Amino acid sequence: MKRRIVIVDDFENTRWVIEFTLKKLDAEIMKASNGREALAYFDGKPIDLLLTDLNMPEMDGIELVRRVKALEAYKRMPVIMLTTEKNPEMKKLASQLNITAWVQKPFKNEDFLKIVNRCLALAR
Repeated sequence: MKRRIVIVDDFENTRWVIEFTLKKLDAEIMKASNGREALAYFDGKPIDLLLTDLNMPEMDGIELVRRVKALEAYKRMPVIMLTTEKNPEMKKLASQLNITAWVQKPFKNEDFLKIVNRCLALAR
């Protein structure tokens, strides 16, 4: 069964780059431009990984993670926060929300894929 990954970022180009990078995984990719839009994917069906930006309009990555992790089906799902944010307080908050990995943009594709594979190993 294919892995299911949700990508959430308000920049279309970033979503495209992430999707292109993940093509090697032969995963089902679902994309959203903000947290509110992404919530529709979390309807009880299995999702193996959430990749989300931090700063987005309508609903940011922190609020998205809070809402998704409140759902029983996704409490243990790995989450990668992709961001340009360097504020240590935000990293601390991410840690409190059990975000699996904090990846600074821009990233090297090879390093990013290693992190994704580690997180997918934790899924299910």
